[in-house]
Amino acid sequence: MRFNKFLQLFKTRGPLTARDIAEHMSITNEGARQQLVRLAEAGLIKAQATAKGIGRPVQVYELTAEGHARFPNNHASLTVELLATIREQLGEDALNKIVDGRTEELIKKYSVLLKSYGEIETKMAAYATIRTEEGYMAELVIDAEGEFTFIENNCPICAAALNCGDFCHSDMRILQELLGPDATIERRDHIIAGERRCTYKIYDLTKRML
Repeated sequence: MRFNKFLQLFKTRGPLTARDIAEHMSITNEGARQQLVRLAEAGLIKAQATAKGIGRPVQVYELTAEGHARFPNNHASLTVELLATIREQLGEDALNKIVDGRTEELIKKYSVLLKSYGEIETKMAAYATIRTEEGYMAELVIDAEGEFTFIENNCPICAAALNCGDFCHSDMRILQELLGPDATIERRDHIIAGERRCTYKIYDLTKRML
């Protein structure tokens, strides 16, 4: 019953120990270990490494490929096949035009949804909600110094992005268009580069550099 909550915790927080799980889920360490055993037996998590604790090593767990596959991927196989067909039948330029067209449509869509938000913080918080509804498991993190980090813990179009890098360029362009010239964006982590999530550092140029 709790599998989905545990998997979501791993997806959004990365490698975790039994103690981490217990704290996040408000259960006992023994209860956390029992759930970890069940998840491992189901092939959804694996022991990544050992962390040095007091007295004995502590197992650290992370999602397996099967665990990651439990999250939305928007019909990956069909998407990849369609991209291959477009590239083969119409050429790379045609595929690029299709991606560009999709980007323009998304910019229009998000611009309408976010038109009532003026500040970067409120706009990005609302954008995170929208992207989460689309399967990206997004969140906006603001640290003690006021720095913005936009995070997408899942990529529902990962298969498409792996076959056509323009989709990732599109994400950067969308963010820049939504925030305008008053912000600069730097990609830090990238799922298709092997990272567990995509992260973007956002600098508000109307204020002191963050």
